[in-house]
Amino acid sequence: MIGSAIERGSLICAFDEHGMTLFSKAKGLGPNDGLLGFSGSTVTARYGSISYTYDEKGMTLYAKAA
Repeated sequence: MIGSAIERGSLICAFDEHGMTLFSKAKGLGPNDGLLGFSGSTVTARYGSISYTYDEKGMTLYAKAA
């Protein structure tokens, strides 16, 4: 279960409810790139004009034009 997700430098990091890292993804270089939000089971981030949703293992569930 995803307990939190944050932007840390050039990374988006997802953590479980105990603070252990689940996965990290590069943030992207655009001014609007980065973490959009998270829930207990997903993390959503924007890269350019695409929003990606990842599961708790960091696997892409879907991508959608932002």
